[in-house]
Order: sequence, then structure tokens, then C-alpha cells
Amino acid sequence: MNSNGEHQRLGRLAVIGLGRVGLPLALSFADRGVDVLGVEKLSSVIDAVNQGRMPFDETGTQEVLERVLAAGRLETVSDVRAAAAADHIILTLGTPALSHIEIDVSQIRAVIDDLMPVFRPGHSLILRSTVAPGTTEWVAGYIEQRRGFTVGEDFFVSHVPERIAEGAFLDEIASLPAIVGGIGDGSYQRAAALFSVFGTEVIRTEPTQAELAKIWTNIYRYVTFAIPNLLMMECEQYGANAFEIIDLINHKYPRGGIAAPGLTAGTCLRKDFAFSEERSAAPGMLLAVSRVHETMPRFIVDGLTQRLDGSLRDRKIAVLGLSFKRDADDTRDSLSFKLIRLLERSLARVACHDPHVPDHSEPLDEVLDSASAVVIATNHAAFETLGPRLANGLLVCDPWDVLGRKALFSDGAEDRRDGEQHHSNLPRPSREAGESIPLSFAR
Repeated sequence: MNSNGEHQRLGRLAVIGLGRVGLPLALSFADRGVDVLGVEKLSSVIDAVNQGRMPFDETGTQEVLERVLAAGRLETVSDVRAAAAADHIILTLGTPALSHIEIDVSQIRAVIDDLMPVFRPGHSLILRSTVAPGTTEWVAGYIEQRRGFTVGEDFFVSHVPERIAEGAFLDEIASLPAIVGGIGDGSYQRAAALFSVFGTEVIRTEPTQAELAKIWTNIYRYVTFAIPNLLMMECEQYGANAFEIIDLINHKYPRGGIAAPGLTAGTCLRKDFAFSEERSAAPGMLLAVSRVHETMPRFIVDGLTQRLDGSLRDRKIAVLGLSFKRDADDTRDSLSFKLIRLLERSLARVACHDPHVPDHSEPLDEVLDSASAVVIATNHAAFETLGPRLANGLLVCDPWDVLGRKALFSDGAEDRRDGEQHHSNLPRPSREAGESIPLSFAR
């Protein structure tokens, strides 16, 4: 941590929105000696923070919360206008996609409208939320129209995109470069000085380029993960094994690197393609990528149905995993819930277990008891040792290959095709970032 006096020149910081992006960011600034005001409309979040309890899982943040509260560096309020007392205001608000492939900036606009009467010369407003290209310029123009400021001279607006992986916030805030797209030199200088407290590289660019860098970081991952999922679906048509084919492609091939398949989802990956799609020069391309992922639950239900005598009616199906990401408690936009709805529409009896989402889970023993099939919908580490319990004829669907059987559908320790046991002697694709085969990492 830096000394308290070292960052006094930065002034006070307000972070509006204490969700999974905003709260860890507020804690990280406060832990480096910046006085932080956290603004959040949900009383349950404010109550949890004030009681010294993280309202969600994020590695290492519980200890940081306790530390900054003890140091008196973090204060929480529900009134948005209180943020005007700060010198820097960071917005970490939701920007969902509407049903018509349109980005919803209503949360950002509502907060700016609330702040408009109390904005003052010298304020630095920083968008940390994911936004469509042109949004930072729109925010600047919107404020200029209504308050008469000249952005870049007496009021400052920047976009500093957040690209941190959930579960790795504390590591990546101190290692990833900070991309700063400021409107004018003054906006850049203020945002860059603030984010320099993390000691990482600060990269100057234009606001639109910062916006594009963020959304295409996620779009690229979404496209990357669609390829193995589409391959898996095609393999089902031919009775082929997608995991073995990925091994064949990647094994000692300098231009390999196909990722592992899985139920790719999450609030960022599932919506961020829309930031480009709404103005795309090739409309439909990214929508088709989305359809690949969105088809996976139906693909799994159809595969189960074919293997269970053509009907799931009254069959008990165990769904293991409700969060969208490995070893996380975040269920936003998880495809597990779409899978559950489709199973229920097939008149199956669905039982669910996720060790990271206990409020919506049943005990594992009860979920597995008398099940006709098991779907491993999330690649939690806790499921990797379940192989012995999922044998003896129990139908298992494992699109992540959590069990290491190299089989989408199996009823034993190895993949079976045409009644004959088969397995590959090639190495398994890497499941973690930085290992030998690029992009085949856990999501």
C-alpha cells in the first residue's frame, strides 16, 4: 500500500455502483490511500459493506474490505448527488442490451441526470462501464448542452474500460494496463493520474478506441468459444468425438489452439456483441455467434432425449452448476437456467446443485439420488472428482469435459461409440490460461 499522504493530491473519489465491478474497484483505491465514497441504491449492499461483509465472492476482497473500513477510507451512501463532493466520479453501472439489439444506457443517463445540477467545474467523470462506441462523446455533449461546460477544459470526461476477469480482480487491477480514452488532454491527465495509483502501464488513446478495445476483448472471446461448441454439435451429427478432434488439431501443430467447449455465458460475453451488432457493417455475423452458444442448452436436451428412449417425461435430470463461471457465485446470464427451463418443458423432473450458489441448490446426494441423467453445466473444480459417483450406467452429459472422460455423453469411465470403448492417448487440452495450448482455458 502507498502512504496516505502520497495520494491526497488526487482528491476524493466517488464510485457509483457497488456491484461486482464497482465495489472491488472502490476497495482497491481505498487500499492505496485514496478516500472513497461508494454510492449504491441497494440497501442490502450498503448494509453488508458497512457490516464488513462482502455481498458476493471475489478472491481476497473480504480482507481488503476489513482493512479499508478500519482505516476509515471507505464511506457508503445511497444518494447519488453526494458524489458531487468528490473530485473524481467513476460510473460502474449496468449497460444491458435491449431485445432489439440496442444498447440500454438508461442507468448511465439517469445517474447523469441526477448529478447534472450538482456538477461543478473541475469534476472528472470516468466511465468504467462497458459502453458502445461513441458513448463517451455523447456523455460529454449531453453535459455540455445542459450545463454549458467545455469538456476537456473546465469539466473532464474519460472512458477507462474494465477488462478484469471475475475472481481475479485484485491480481489484475495491479497488473493489467489501464487504457484511458479522455476527451482532451485535461480529461486524460486526470484519469491517468487517478489510475496510476495501481502502478500499471497507462495507455493513452481516443475514447472511441478505448470503447472498441473493451467490447472487442469480449467479442473475440465469445467468437473463440463458439468454434468448439459448433464443432461439438457437428460431431454429434457424425457420431464423432469433439474432444479427440480438438486434441488432433492442437497436438504439436503450430497453428492449433482451438479452445475447449462448454456452456459459454455470463453477462459480459452474452451481451457485448450487441454493442457492435447494432451498427455492424456485417449484420448477423455476431448474432450467429450468439445463436451457437444459445443453442447449446437445446442441443443438450435433444441429446439426452435421444439417449433416454425418446422422452424425458418424468425422468429426473440432475443439473450440476448454476453460475456461469468456474468456482464463482455469479449466476447472471448463466445458460444453466435456460437448460433447466427446456428440461422442464420436456416434462423432466429437474434437481440442481451448485456448491457456490447454496440458496438455489439442493444437497448433492439428494440431487443424484434416482437421477436418470446428470448434466455438468458449470466446470466447477468440485465436480472433477465425481467420476466414481457418476458411473454404473448413469447417463452423464459433460460438455466441459470436467470428468476427463473425453465424451460429451457417457455412462462410464470412458467414451462409448457403437458399443466399443474408445479413448485417445493424446494429451488433454490445457484448461487454464497460460498453459501449453492457447485458448483452451477454464471460463
